Amino acid sequence: MATSFVPRAIFPTLQNLPKSYFIGHHKTAIQSIRKTISTIDLVIECRDYRVPLTSINPLFEQCLEGRPRVLVYTKRDVGNSASIEDANREKLLRNAYSPSTTVFFSDCTNKFHVSGILKYLKSQIPTASSLTGLQVLIVGMPNVGKSTLLNSLRHIGVNRKKAARTGDQPGVTRSMPSYVRIAQATGNWRDPGGVYVKDSPGVFVPYIPDPDAMLKLALCGCVKDTVIHPVQVADYLLYQINKHGKHNAYKRFCGPTNDIMELLLGVSKNLGMLKKQGEPMFEGAAVRWLQWFRHGRMGRFCLDEVSEESIREAHAAKPFITSYSAAKKQSKAIRIKGQRNITTEEQLP
Repeated sequence: MATSFVPRAIFPTLQNLPKSYFIGHHKTAIQSIRKTISTIDLVIECRDYRVPLTSINPLFEQCLEGRPRVLVYTKRDVGNSASIEDANREKLLRNAYSPSTTVFFSDCTNKFHVSGILKYLKSQIPTASSLTGLQVLIVGMPNVGKSTLLNSLRHIGVNRKKAARTGDQPGVTRSMPSYVRIAQATGNWRDPGGVYVKDSPGVFVPYIPDPDAMLKLALCGCVKDTVIHPVQVADYLLYQINKHGKHNAYKRFCGPTNDIMELLLGVSKNLGMLKKQGEPMFEGAAVRWLQWFRHGRMGRFCLDEVSEESIREAHAAKPFITSYSAAKKQSKAIRIKGQRNITTEEQLP
């Protein structure tokens, strides 16, 4: 009698995972945003639909100075499976920021979705502080779709070709380019100059102590594939796919499994990714499999568990760590304090 498949209940902790991807141009980008923010009328913050809580960057809370904000959860097309759970999650996220912040869930290549965002931006033109028009800044974590959104807004708004380079890996945008017009002035006295948008480099969180959060961001492409070994990230993807009951997504490669090497062997054979000696190219197969997930071909689901409580926790006021070195110092201080408490307890009668 065949036994039913039982997915892993937890993913093993990987001790060698990096706790930061906050590199040079991220710090420069934050400094540039701080210098620019006084001239900005409105901020569009992009977050990945698949990790709506994990892709929150507290750095933006510090440097945006309370500017009016629009939240756009990008890549909805690869994270939404049209389920009741998806609809409930979107409702929870929308209500969490209402009425102060307008929320959109978008496929940034979908004309209908982008047109809704453009319509909202046009409605904000009367609030512009400059006679040249509404000035908008796009921010977000690396590779969440900021440049894709800008290009789509420009194409729909003024029928121009893309203004920003895009790519599958983070780090394509490394500097703050000039403003790009996405909507012409209407000639109305309340609309002196249309809408202008400035892109910005993706900025990572300076320190992530939670290995699960780091793996989620790596899985969604917010971290370069060279930072964490692709087989490790592929194993985490296998865990998530099985956890969400989507193992049929890889049935062409093997049956339901918790063994990543068994799956990658099937991928290697299926694609002919073999060395001269016939050995499978596990790393190449892992990269290919991750790419399929990122394009929505290995199941569409949300990696974060979204509830009223988890949203509150994600936004809970905590002392923010602005560098990896500061995080190490804080971790050491907490460890020393804990050891002192243990010693004190042992001395009690």
